[in-house]
Amino acid sequence: MEDHDTGAGAPEVGVSSASQGSAGPGNASWQQRRPTEFRSADGQAGDAPHKGKPKKRRKRRRGRKVFARDEARPAENRSLAPGKNGAPAAEAHRPAESAVSPAAVVPRPEQGARRTPVQELPVFAALDLGTNNCRLLVAVPTRHGQFRVIDAFSRIVRLGEGLTANGRLGQPAMDRAVEALKICGDKLRNRKIRKARLIATEACRTAENGVEFIDRVEREAGLKLEIIDRQTEARLAVSGCGSLVERDTQGVVLFDIGGGSSEIALIDLAGRRSPRLANHIVSWTSLPVGVVSLAERFGGRTVTREIFAAMVDDVAGRLASFDGRDRLSHLKASPNFHLLGTSGTVTTLAGVHLELERYDRRRVDGLWMDRDSVDRMVERLVGWDFQQRCANPCIGADRADLVLAGCAILEAIRAVWPSERLRVADRGLREGILSELMADDGVWRNDGRGRA
Repeated sequence: MEDHDTGAGAPEVGVSSASQGSAGPGNASWQQRRPTEFRSADGQAGDAPHKGKPKKRRKRRRGRKVFARDEARPAENRSLAPGKNGAPAAEAHRPAESAVSPAAVVPRPEQGARRTPVQELPVFAALDLGTNNCRLLVAVPTRHGQFRVIDAFSRIVRLGEGLTANGRLGQPAMDRAVEALKICGDKLRNRKIRKARLIATEACRTAENGVEFIDRVEREAGLKLEIIDRQTEARLAVSGCGSLVERDTQGVVLFDIGGGSSEIALIDLAGRRSPRLANHIVSWTSLPVGVVSLAERFGGRTVTREIFAAMVDDVAGRLASFDGRDRLSHLKASPNFHLLGTSGTVTTLAGVHLELERYDRRRVDGLWMDRDSVDRMVERLVGWDFQQRCANPCIGADRADLVLAGCAILEAIRAVWPSERLRVADRGLREGILSELMADDGVWRNDGRGRA
């Protein structure tokens, strides 16, 4: 079961695709610009000889030969030029402190013969094993506060399946997760990673056999996962979405609807803004309910309007006990206050709203939806039966029994913090991990280009 959130081919993280336009995977800012056309070793293209002038033709031929000889490099410099495959001809001249293997850099087969290779960048990795998904991002820093994803993996594993009823991780669920983590382990071992953080969240936090499962992952997949607490999870979600909060914003309620828990952070930006959005969290909570746990309790395949209303009421009751829910009450009426959602629920709603024939992260990440648009999309999904949800390309069979539970959590949140605008983020914990790793490592400190 593959998740539609791959992260590969996405615009640079740190800039919303909605604001920067389409940025395909070939637009990596850390790459050298490629030549617009292929040139042969003599440096000329389309230089055909003139017919009927044999003397000039002979002169041109001799000239090209001389030019080709002039292009020859001394032996001591030849190692700096790329080889035929675009990779450096000699690896021995790379700086000893480089933390990246050649495989960590996207190959540049079109690079001209006289171009020197771009300085290698440090590689960072983030893995998030949640209740529903197993996700990996591998990235290199680019401009200040941004990075380019060079490898990604995402798979729906449903690790928390049956956890609500049994209190334990089930054997089939653990098997699925381990198989996905083995793939992640292979990807990580194939690169020289400067720093990585591998986390597990709600399912492993609450399961009786969560620690036992973590030990199994280390034995079989060779990965040592860290079970993070809910406060850390909320902070990382905020860190991952910092660039989607615009400069004139005064208040934000950021929420991450997960599989087994939902994190909500209230962010006050009315005063002086610091570089890290997480520094402005004035209150937060983590509800022990997510799309998997809610769907298992109320049902996910057949959801009547009465069942949907009951799910909303369940979440609303949990929010009522959140003591810090009113910390942004002075900003809720401001036009510079909005909601920011990062989860499969809101990205699915956005995809349905855009009527995408295939989920496209570049169009979804950073999208603004007004209140009426969100109302219409929730109403549409509640009115669909299970088969209709399965048939939608932005939902599919893997999400069809979970999406309404997510919509119920969303509606409960919107009732407490009504807003005219919702911004959609196809990013979250992994991006937050990468941002914090890179900032702490100082890769953006010197020149803002992501060089260590």
